[in-house]
Amino acid sequence: MTARKLDPHRPTGETLQFMQRLWRLTHALEVRSKRMARTLGVTGPQRLVVRLIGQTPNLSARDLASTLGIHPSTLTGIVARLEAQRMIVREADAKDRRKTRFRLTADGERVDRERKGTVETAVRRALGKVDPDVVVHTVMLLDQLAAELERAE
Repeated sequence: MTARKLDPHRPTGETLQFMQRLWRLTHALEVRSKRMARTLGVTGPQRLVVRLIGQTPNLSARDLASTLGIHPSTLTGIVARLEAQRMIVREADAKDRRKTRFRLTADGERVDRERKGTVETAVRRALGKVDPDVVVHTVMLLDQLAAELERAE
């Protein structure tokens, strides 16, 4: 029996190895997001908001935050930057003037249509390379991880 050489750059233990992959994924998302900011003028999170508004015009901030699974105050900065870039506009709700709804501008529609170099395109390619059952189980695992991380200790 031969002794296995340990890679000094690879953590030992299932949990640490999994976390290392999560950090790698997080880093890759940040790198792609910054590249999108340079090439498309929006970051990954901004593009996601544009895509959601493009799919469902007239979303409220509460609807957007709920869809993203974040607190509305977390969304404020993203929405403010998209408004400043003239990608989205805020309009008063016709039924309740206290509420506002968002829609895309022409620039926002251009970003919504773009596919090249986006996080979404990379994710779509990756999803197409694995068995659909793996995707279902991965989504379940990601949901469970998020719930555990959000849980108060």
